[in-house]
Amino acid sequence: MVVVGAGIAGVACARELSSAGIPVQVRERGRVVGGRMASRRFDGRPADLGAAYLTVSDPEFAEVVRGWQAAGLAREWTDTFVAYDGESCREIPGPMRWAAPRGLRSLAEQLGRDLPVETDRAVGGVGPGPTVDGEAYAAVVLAMPGPQAASLLHPELVAATESVEQQRWSPTLAAMLRFPSRRWTDFRGAFVNSHPLLSLVCDDGDRRGDRAAVLVAHTTDAYAARHLARPTAAGPEIEAAVRDLLALPDRAEHVHVHRWTYAKPAGGDTPVTSFHLDADGIGLAGDAFGEPRVQTAWRSGRDLGRALARRLA
Repeated sequence: MVVVGAGIAGVACARELSSAGIPVQVRERGRVVGGRMASRRFDGRPADLGAAYLTVSDPEFAEVVRGWQAAGLAREWTDTFVAYDGESCREIPGPMRWAAPRGLRSLAEQLGRDLPVETDRAVGGVGPGPTVDGEAYAAVVLAMPGPQAASLLHPELVAATESVEQQRWSPTLAAMLRFPSRRWTDFRGAFVNSHPLLSLVCDDGDRRGDRAAVLVAHTTDAYAARHLARPTAAGPEIEAAVRDLLALPDRAEHVHVHRWTYAKPAGGDTPVTSFHLDADGIGLAGDAFGEPRVQTAWRSGRDLGRALARRLA
């Protein structure tokens, strides 16, 4: 069978199938695995431009995270962010947030290290049978945002099409800003409320643990929607907003903006299960089946993989 998409949901699904002895192929249109657990290197240093961190409550996911921690891939980061509300700033306690010194993508890479993952392998269409680009398989999993899955599904695959059409997604722009030096008060991460441009700013040097003078900012969905066609052009405005928020005297030495058209699920009908699997042999997995969290995507892939293993055994 085939899993399309090598983000955390796709890799978790494929691992369950492989562990059950079911041959599986993973196809990823990008150059690397990880999906929205995206890291990009700047002068040899990774910066997380997708998911900002991960939290843990599922016992099995906690075991996975402990394995990453033992391998030096994950670290406890902070249980306290700050929140900016206009002119005021206050601390917000919450769950422990985990980070990855080598970037969150390294976690997905480790999870998929023994799987047959083909990168740079785009899929043209998924049809009845099910088929992938005309070749028949026992089942097909689409581990990706609903709008991307919809573009691949044949109209006769009614159940899967209806499932993805129920999903709603919001965009964001993620900007990496590298400064000459650290000129801000330690804050780890900041929720920015009621701001016309910013929604989240993270101290990537603190998150990574190397104290680099790097910040990563995420914009509001409304701002991103206006700049999806030319995300790079938004860089100066994002930098100015971050400098104003943190009262920074220096301009950034380098700004890189990444566009996420489908950054996170936004509203829509509440899923009743952690995945979709229909009689046509089409499975859907990802964080659209719950809260927009790394753990949600992992659990969705795990649960779908187990359901498929039972069906195909």
